[in-house]
Amino acid sequence: MPKSKVDLYAAIRRDAKAGLSIRALQRKYGVGFLTVQKALTSAWPEPRKKLPPRPTRLDPYKPLIDEMLRADLDAPRKQRHTVKRIFERLLDEHGADEISYQMVRGYVADRREEIRIQAGRGVVEAFVPQTHKPGAEAEVDFGDVTVRLAGELVTCYLFAFRLSYSGKAVHRIFASAGQEAFFEGHVHALNVLGGVPTGKVRYDNLRAAVAQVLGFSRHRVEAERWTAFRSHYDLEALYCQPGIRGAHEKGGVEGQIGWFRRNHLVPVPEVATLAELNTMIDRWDQEDENRRIRSRPRTIGEYFAAEQPLLAPLPQEPFETGRLFTLRVDRYSQISVRTNRYSVPVRLIGRNVRAMLHASELVVYDGRDEVARHERLIAKGGTRLELDHYLEALVRKPGALPGATALEQARSAGRFTPVHDAWWDAAVKAHGQRDGTRALIEVLLLGRHLPHEHLVTGLAAALKTGALTADAVALEARKAADADTAPAETPEPAAGGRASIARLPAAVRAHLPPDKRPLPSVAHYDQLLRLRRDRPTP
Repeated sequence: MPKSKVDLYAAIRRDAKAGLSIRALQRKYGVGFLTVQKALTSAWPEPRKKLPPRPTRLDPYKPLIDEMLRADLDAPRKQRHTVKRIFERLLDEHGADEISYQMVRGYVADRREEIRIQAGRGVVEAFVPQTHKPGAEAEVDFGDVTVRLAGELVTCYLFAFRLSYSGKAVHRIFASAGQEAFFEGHVHALNVLGGVPTGKVRYDNLRAAVAQVLGFSRHRVEAERWTAFRSHYDLEALYCQPGIRGAHEKGGVEGQIGWFRRNHLVPVPEVATLAELNTMIDRWDQEDENRRIRSRPRTIGEYFAAEQPLLAPLPQEPFETGRLFTLRVDRYSQISVRTNRYSVPVRLIGRNVRAMLHASELVVYDGRDEVARHERLIAKGGTRLELDHYLEALVRKPGALPGATALEQARSAGRFTPVHDAWWDAAVKAHGQRDGTRALIEVLLLGRHLPHEHLVTGLAAALKTGALTADAVALEARKAADADTAPAETPEPAAGGRASIARLPAAVRAHLPPDKRPLPSVAHYDQLLRLRRDRPTP
């Protein structure tokens, strides 16, 4: 007979492949039908269910024992409680006649070391120094950081990729620590380093990479997209042990994240966008090459200069780091991506669109055409709407504009300025609520063809002159655009050259020779008018 249940399952599966029926397997091994079925379904027996701990007579006295063990932490080594002394005190001081010595001994054997660890006095672990070959090894990790983003305090995630030999580290801050950020951080770091480590890259058990941890071994069930990414860049992953023990196995990047956070992100940075912050981080990474790690004789940059040529070359083809979704546009002209909602043009309501989710932005496609691009939301359950996506619907429903969520978000983002509001109020007074609002919507539609700053300039000019129509705003906006794009060089002399020169910038006109031509006269036209007045009336 097989020695264990695993051997039993293996024997049943072997005999079943040889042609034995289920009934014959039951008779041969003396098991039931369900056991044979489970063996044929899986080679690994189901683990036994762990029963909940049963109450014991020792339970009321466990807090008393814990108190004695905690007192021993500060007592002289030769005057600490033994199991026998604990048992005697329970009998004499607390009348614990219903418990036995064996019960106390078993509890103390497990609990004494737990209390020492909780108090920070457990067994000291030894750390063995390691030597890293240049260009061979690296470490990767995420760390959370707090940033004041657009005036709001939010939690973001700092990605760090650190070469073990030189200590050269590349950082990137993302709105999330998801798989998209994990991939984009790798791509950015490898491009900055100019190559790929030829040896092992140490990781902890991030969900972006590891789907399942198999027992206490180093083996992992990897996420499929991570396996494809590793294969594309020829990365060799080494996964650390779970928990705090695994953190010591990649102490270089753990310490690097803490150092970077303390030296560059204190005080809390205040930025408008994450792109602005990442530009600052790129500069800090470059400056950090001039520092030395502990007592090393050379700087990080000098070590990296020797290590960089030993890295493996980057692949020629890029890897798509974003995650593609096929989504249906609801009646609010929105799509839902990872618990957040984003707007798309109203013409797509009821249709399916493709959304490519990146670490910092969301791009929406209708077929091959890009129809929307949003900055990715950080919090869950948020909504990001673009006022331009609703303009076709607002032309038919102008009364919905004053309370529109997209309008409030446009105001907060600075896209709908006080100049818009002032022109809108004047248009409503002149044309009425409906027609004035519709005129504003027509002005907003001009933003699809005119730059935002020129449109605001046109609105201000039209408001100043009292021209409260979309055509007048378009004319003033195009004048502002023409003024910005006026030629910077002297035009060729031609008829009407004086007017052309007058349109040049003042800095250019100052270097031109004086124009000695006489001013144009309209006297000849006046003679024609006089002749017409002298003509007799028929």
